[in-house]
Amino acid sequence: MTTHRAPKPLADPDRPVERAVNAALILGALAGVGWIVGMIYTLVRWPV
Repeated sequence: MTTHRAPKPLADPDRPVERAVNAALILGALAGVGWIVGMIYTLVRWPV
């Protein structure tokens, strides 16, 4: 008789590659927010 086991997850959450990818996504999001804030600042300060 066989037993039913839950399948192992494909990726271990403690792997450094996944941490690097998460860090890159966070840094990318922060860079995007900074770019948007810079564009708004440029438009507000633009001499008309």
